[in-house]
Amino acid sequence: MTAGRTFPESFLWGTATASYQVEGAASADGRTPSIWDTFSHTPGNVLHGHTGDVATDQYHRYEEDVELMRQIALGAYRFSIAWPRIIPDASGAVNQKGIDYYRRLIDALHAAGIKAAATLYHWDLPQRFEDAGGWPVRDTALRFAEYAEVCYRELGDSVDMWITLNEPWCSAFHGYFDGHHAPGRRDPGDAFRATHHLMLAHGLAVERYRDSGLTAPIGITMNLESPRPATRRSEDVSAARRATEMHSLLFLNPILGLDYPEAVQDRYPDLPFPVEHGDRDTIAAPIDFLGLNYYHEPVIAYDPDDPTPEKSRVARSYHDTTEMEWPITPRGLYRHLLWVGEITDRRWPLYITENGIALPDELDPSGTAVRDPRRIAYMRDHFTAMLDAMDAGVDLRGYFAWTLLDNFEWAFGYTRRFGLVFTDYVSNRRVPKDSYYFFREVISGAEEF
Repeated sequence: MTAGRTFPESFLWGTATASYQVEGAASADGRTPSIWDTFSHTPGNVLHGHTGDVATDQYHRYEEDVELMRQIALGAYRFSIAWPRIIPDASGAVNQKGIDYYRRLIDALHAAGIKAAATLYHWDLPQRFEDAGGWPVRDTALRFAEYAEVCYRELGDSVDMWITLNEPWCSAFHGYFDGHHAPGRRDPGDAFRATHHLMLAHGLAVERYRDSGLTAPIGITMNLESPRPATRRSEDVSAARRATEMHSLLFLNPILGLDYPEAVQDRYPDLPFPVEHGDRDTIAAPIDFLGLNYYHEPVIAYDPDDPTPEKSRVARSYHDTTEMEWPITPRGLYRHLLWVGEITDRRWPLYITENGIALPDELDPSGTAVRDPRRIAYMRDHFTAMLDAMDAGVDLRGYFAWTLLDNFEWAFGYTRRFGLVFTDYVSNRRVPKDSYYFFREVISGAEEF
């Protein structure tokens, strides 16, 4: 490591959020329920019965949030478009009020000198599609392509960067395999079918984008993992390889134009992927970048008692952990970036589209500040790892911190705080944390690594 380094002036610094986690206004201006509305309103699914009905109310307070971004000279804001706001019912009619909201948000961002990075799908599937079978049904992918085309037509002249899907692994496996996320189903076959249809939806959306004539870059965001084995024993090495196949190659292979990993199909012979003629070429439609969400590097050990064919478990490590009980492994980010570059043959530029830490943040006695030195240390260590990877030849173009504001953290409700800005969930008052100001110094180039 070399002292005194800064990031290139062209490096894109941003923050990221998701519509259901921040917007609120769940029934305002024509929005209809998503699977997360249904899931969070079902007792027992979310801690303390929390819902995203109000969230941080960004739908009404977006100007305040854009001003917070402007004050630190943020380069980009990654937000997601809520599908139920854009096409709220089975008629397929476009909801102009939904379009108008995102147009106002984008216009405010541009007025502040901030690029708009729009994610088409961050988990809020319209409930009507889940009622018809959800992602395990091929028709959902076709309807997604129609929705994407509407977004391109209505907003494409002002969006600076498009992301088709956020973490399709979570949508497929937390949504349909273990039920930890909406829609809360537990059916391995549905998870495998959802995997293929999510990837098909991505490919169809990219094809529609290429047909639109728009030229802003488009890509996909994945939570790939490249875990390290707990020991050098062959059984642990094999277990880590299986985890990589299931968590990463299952989704990365198709966009590389490859088949789903044969080893995964061999382990689940009764759960075939519903691939139809032409799907492989569609999913491999050329993208312009790959987005990576990175929070930690898992340690995997062989476990003969695992009831699944994976025969593995996440092993403990010595690392300090976050409120999510995730180990803090910044050097894992360095290894991960090199691995992604190698496995993809450096085909695409990379962006870290999420990275952050949940901490038990509290206002200081004055009520006007939040001291979060652990988050600052976390960010500094991960930025150092990023620079090391860039020095090693990784084409990393930008970083989006998760997240701008403390918000609704899915099944954890409002009990996990990832934000650079503290949210008082009673009043929705925003209070910048020390890490917010640290990020400003990094963006300005004043901080060296």
